Amino acid sequence: MKDEMILIALHKIVKDLDHETMQIAGHYGLSFPQFMVLEALMHKDEMCIGDIKDTILSSNGTIPVIIQNLEKQGLLKRRKDLNDRRKSMISLTAQGRQIIEKIVPENTNMYRARFQIWSEEEKRTLIHLLNRYRQLIETGDE
Repeated sequence: MKDEMILIALHKIVKDLDHETMQIAGHYGLSFPQFMVLEALMHKDEMCIGDIKDTILSSNGTIPVIIQNLEKQGLLKRRKDLNDRRKSMISLTAQGRQIIEKIVPENTNMYRARFQIWSEEEKRTLIHLLNRYRQLIETGDE
């Protein structure tokens, strides 16, 4: 029973945070996946579609459509990779950078406000427990 309670609690937290992020992104005319693509590119100068997919944990089929729509909005630009002409390199335009640099601080502030319910000690404990779980999964020592 406790295992199910953990699963339900984690699911509700992620769902709440995703919903709030969707609301913030929506104020700028972006969908949640579009926000995630822009945020991934904010931290790198440019990325190929596969790297974007891996960064935001999305299926390969949806990324090209998201990128195409962001390109039409003038938020992304694409160029052929100089080493492999089959690959496209994607980067933010000045307008795309301007928008994502507004959204990310708003989103971060939302997270901080949500996490104020926990003391610093509780946050450290939560981080420790979640990292321990992640390490077990990544090393396969379940």
